[in-house]
Amino acid sequence: MVKAWFMDNETTDQRLEHHRNPPEFIEIDELFKKTGVEYFLIDADNYQNDKVLVDLRQKRNYTYEDEITCSEKCLPDYANKLKSFFTEHLHTDEEIRLVLDGSGYFDVRDDKENWIRIAVSKGDLIIIPAGIYHRFTLDANNYVKAKRYFVGEPVWLPYNRPADDMDCRKEYLKHQSEAFAHLNKV
Repeated sequence: MVKAWFMDNETTDQRLEHHRNPPEFIEIDELFKKTGVEYFLIDADNYQNDKVLVDLRQKRNYTYEDEITCSEKCLPDYANKLKSFFTEHLHTDEEIRLVLDGSGYFDVRDDKENWIRIAVSKGDLIIIPAGIYHRFTLDANNYVKAKRYFVGEPVWLPYNRPADDMDCRKEYLKHQSEAFAHLNKV
């Protein structure tokens, strides 16, 4: 089950947990209200037949998928790729990830510019809304295998911060001010 917490401001190894002192966790419902990040628990061993995932794919028109393995052994140019994933950026489309094996962290910004760290592991599916500043890193295990879902052919461009003039960012901030009431979760 996914866990999320507010991060400290340390610049040490990005793969560490980076809890505040004392730790300050955030419930998934509150994470959604603050950031629009959605969470679903999926049967990773039978994800093709998982009803929640089947319904999500149909409702949101996810028609393209691929699989990525991030590890030093499997990812070409590993160090630079990990560095680019951890650079704060946004996308014009949702980012949908289902962890099939391993673990890692997605970090997202709240409305006060605090980083919230989301620890994901096998069976966790998160949807990061278009226009939110975020980043990804592996944890100390240095391994994650995930499915990525897209609407149509993927156009996968990260826009590094600052990208505040982009329409997707303006739309995101509007929805954030409304606590993401426009989203109808499955």
